Amino acid sequence: MVVWKNTTDGVQDNGLTLNGFLFLNTLFIQRGRHETTWTILRRFGYDDALELTDDYLCPLIRVPHDCSTELNHFGYQFLQKIFEKHDKDLDGALSPAELQSCFRVFPYVPWGPELYHTVCTTDKGLLSLHGFLCQWTLVAYLDVHRCLEHLGYLGYPIFSEQDSQVHAITVTREKRTDLEKGQTHRNVFLCKVIGSRGAGKSSFMQAFLGKNLAAQKESLGRQTVYTINTVQVNGQEKYLILQEIDVELEFTKVSDASCDVACLLYDVTDYKSFNFCASIYKQHYMDGQIPCLFVATKSDLPQTSPQRSISPAEFCYKQRLPPPIYFTCNSHGAPNSTVYAKLATAATFPHLNDIDLGAASFWIRVALGATVAAVVGVTLYKAVAKNK
Repeated sequence: MVVWKNTTDGVQDNGLTLNGFLFLNTLFIQRGRHETTWTILRRFGYDDALELTDDYLCPLIRVPHDCSTELNHFGYQFLQKIFEKHDKDLDGALSPAELQSCFRVFPYVPWGPELYHTVCTTDKGLLSLHGFLCQWTLVAYLDVHRCLEHLGYLGYPIFSEQDSQVHAITVTREKRTDLEKGQTHRNVFLCKVIGSRGAGKSSFMQAFLGKNLAAQKESLGRQTVYTINTVQVNGQEKYLILQEIDVELEFTKVSDASCDVACLLYDVTDYKSFNFCASIYKQHYMDGQIPCLFVATKSDLPQTSPQRSISPAEFCYKQRLPPPIYFTCNSHGAPNSTVYAKLATAATFPHLNDIDLGAASFWIRVALGATVAAVVGVTLYKAVAKNK
């Protein structure tokens, strides 16, 4: 009532406008009630220097070894509201100006131009809601403290009426427990894409965003070592992160090979590229529990045959690995996404490391067939013996 009586635009829809809020605090200060204004500021996370405190921006979160961090449904709901708030033209996408408006409360721009090569965009090259949520999922997985900071700038604790933005994050259980139980509750998986230079790693990652070779050549801008999208695994939506690995620079210690699934990429026109992947597999993955898939790129081109070495299919068979998956992004439409679903499935069921799910069902059918044949054989034998 005080604001309404003393201003012409201080109250709107039974709430305070910016001018009304400023008038009210000016009134407090003029009447010597400075502590009231400071109480308001501190409620919104500000310290005595009018800077957001570390306790507000970076609340304590404990992430045990071998666990990962994901946004939960509270976080996704909040981010969807943020997206819709800044989608002024209601076209289902954020233009550069709308995205800049979203980050206006940040002291820096958190996402660079590589964003448009990291997530899916609309036909016009704008950031869709799907791409927006994928980018947040990526940040939450790779750097949860940065994600919490960003959520703090957007006011998650205030709008969600929670103590901190940790409320928007789920810390998964240890991967060791997932392996013991034969199942996982994780929704986000990391796949390292490994291969020699020229094997097609960058093209493979951009194809994950639905871009064929022609679209990739037209796409300008800075490339990225990460791409993220969703895939279906047994009817459930999972987030799959692809990370392009430069083995010569990044495989300096054992932990560098750590991931949820390894994609060993080789060029069918260059057998040396397969030898490179086979060497990486033997060195870093053969004795571990990380599922691996060999992917043969440029499958639309003639395949070279090994002179003296075994073929990729024979190598995979001997190592009890699924056979190589053939892939090309030199297609008219969007590249085939089957390979990405297989990678996500392998990550979701790591205890099936030595056989792929298709092979598993095959051997189940073989076992059932053998059982039926045995029963029939015993029955015939008894019948013949009885007649004798």
